Amino acid sequence: MDIFAILNLVVSVVIGLFLLVLLVVLHELGHAIVVRRNGVVVEEFGIGFPPRAWAKKLKNGVTFTLNWLPLGGFVKLQGEHDAAKKKGDYGAASLWAKTKILLAGVAVNWLTAVAIFTVLAVVGMPKILENQFMMPGDTQEVKKPVILAAIGKDSPAQKAGLKTGDEVVRFNNHAVPTPQSLTKLAKEAKGQTVEIIYNRGGHERSTRTMLRSENQGGYLGVSPAQQTLLRSVWSAPIVGVATTAQFTGETFAGFGKLIGGVWNGVASQFSTSKQVREDGSKGLSQASDQVAGPIGILGVIFPAAREAGFTSLMMLTGIISLTLAVMNTLPIPSLDGGRLFVTLLFRLFRKPLTKEREEKIHGIGFMVLIGLVMVVTVLDVGRLFK
Repeated sequence: MDIFAILNLVVSVVIGLFLLVLLVVLHELGHAIVVRRNGVVVEEFGIGFPPRAWAKKLKNGVTFTLNWLPLGGFVKLQGEHDAAKKKGDYGAASLWAKTKILLAGVAVNWLTAVAIFTVLAVVGMPKILENQFMMPGDTQEVKKPVILAAIGKDSPAQKAGLKTGDEVVRFNNHAVPTPQSLTKLAKEAKGQTVEIIYNRGGHERSTRTMLRSENQGGYLGVSPAQQTLLRSVWSAPIVGVATTAQFTGETFAGFGKLIGGVWNGVASQFSTSKQVREDGSKGLSQASDQVAGPIGILGVIFPAAREAGFTSLMMLTGIISLTLAVMNTLPIPSLDGGRLFVTLLFRLFRKPLTKEREEKIHGIGFMVLIGLVMVVTVLDVGRLFK
């Protein structure tokens, strides 16, 4: 790897970390704003997680901190337990105020996704769903050049020096308007030496290679792809809101399938049928492939920042933002939705939510969550090495 490739990778890593931290900080900022509007005292607003690197007491009394672990951010409130009753305590706020406080971060993440998708609707939003929302009469489909999404090992394409992300301009003196046309042209010229004109980093280049005579992994040995962009004008804000709603629905559906796959997989392991156990194992494997942690997310963001460009990177950022929103609406202890769920549950049964009981519930939830993150991280690392 040359010095330019290393610098490119470093820049990509910095961009990826910055975007992830920014989304979490915006989430926490949403909490902080609504907290102060409802009379609760914010003791600390931190970017990153301790140990603390730097701190400053602001005029409004909030301690602003920068911390060494760049994994997001946090807001520390006065009297964070539901049983706290002093003036300025979170626990002393009304149920409606607590609901607004806990859902404020979710709302900011959704609004962030709406803003990102609105901008993308104008400059060109990648089409990633077959039925992706568009406004009839104000949406234009624009197909970008054919790119090489994957290149086989020891393939004619690799021997010719082609890399993933290269745009194929001409193949054997023929234009390449679609991925299908590249496949067809390669088949017609099988076993022959061909010239390939391609674009890399805004510079047009030429290379020659001999194609395979047999279709073993493709005559050229590549997986071509083409990105379709959806562009709107006056309807961009509508597209931004509708796309956020559509992708939110898809995300909830994805979580549902994931939970269903894990449940069926675990339940099947107690079955006496060998076939049921094998099917359950496949379900668990498929479920694990659908989930990603911080490393998996960064593993997607880095290549997007390095190769796919602004639109794909921002699309991923918008999707991750709404995924954070969806995650924090679920009744998972220690997350926003879980805290609200526990509060409402104890109010429903009219039982006191003591400090000890609340800490135990969310403490166990947090430990389970950390355990899942660790398992997912191991899966992420394995996928990245593969």
